[in-house]
Amino acid sequence: MTNFELVTAADVQLMQGLAQRVTATRPDLVNSDATFGELAWNWGRGHAGDGASWPRRLWFSGGDLVAWSWACLPHRVRLSDGSVKDVTGAYLAYQVHPDHAGLVDEVIDWYDGTAADIERTVMPSAADEFALKRWAAHGYETDPASLGDAGSWTQLNERDLIDVEQPVLPDGFRFRTADEAGPKAAVQAHLDAWAPSTYTAEGYRGVRQTATYRGDLHILVESPDGTMASSTIMWLDEANRTAEFEPVGTHPDYRRLGLARAMLLHGMHLARAAGATHMTVACLGAPGHPQARGLYCGLGFRELTRDAPLIRTRTAG
Repeated sequence: MTNFELVTAADVQLMQGLAQRVTATRPDLVNSDATFGELAWNWGRGHAGDGASWPRRLWFSGGDLVAWSWACLPHRVRLSDGSVKDVTGAYLAYQVHPDHAGLVDEVIDWYDGTAADIERTVMPSAADEFALKRWAAHGYETDPASLGDAGSWTQLNERDLIDVEQPVLPDGFRFRTADEAGPKAAVQAHLDAWAPSTYTAEGYRGVRQTATYRGDLHILVESPDGTMASSTIMWLDEANRTAEFEPVGTHPDYRRLGLARAMLLHGMHLARAAGATHMTVACLGAPGHPQARGLYCGLGFRELTRDAPLIRTRTAG
């Protein structure tokens, strides 16, 4: 990896700035890996353990970042249950400003050169017709694993913050913030909801190091016995007056109690008080993953855009 520049916290701030500029003009072109909140969350939670496998390249015009690419190369991850998983393929997150759309060819060339001779995947926005044509021209095809009920593609959902209903929690439950609950509780809440997970206390320290993390916008639901039963982080984009939920999770022993619904409503009220007028949240979009999508639709969210999973196998090159 010594021949590559690796993604840093400063890079993430630049990437978030590009996300803000694209969101302001073409929000449908911001794919799920390139949103304001997702960038901070992905880097923060994973850079300590996975950062050595994250080469990147940045493109500038007149001092402004106009395109970036962030590759995830093969590596081994350790899960919270003690197991290990080998990631054998490469994945690319990227963003190109629509005024510089032609740079997507440079992004693709960089990716192919960086991850040569291994399986490569990428998920551009399905609304980015120009980029989809360029990926196809470079030999990328729809990923067969993304088709059907079990597909893993993501859709981004949105709603305004007008007429947000009041949250109602079951008796004995209460809202907390990460500032109040502390790091140990915040990490455990995520591990309980997403087990087995790669998340660690060190990962949460990374999340807190990102410039846009706010502990007062990191919401948890505490059960009567003190368990943090549900949690979410909100990422506030002040420039566009929008906020994003990422991640959202509930302890399996506390599901179907309305906790996530109440937490998200509470979060939307907090986001509005912080200056947001608009909210987004991502979820798996394939028919076989209805739970989160149903929750968000029931809260008034509607699909804004979706990703188009693409793959180039070793045999294609």
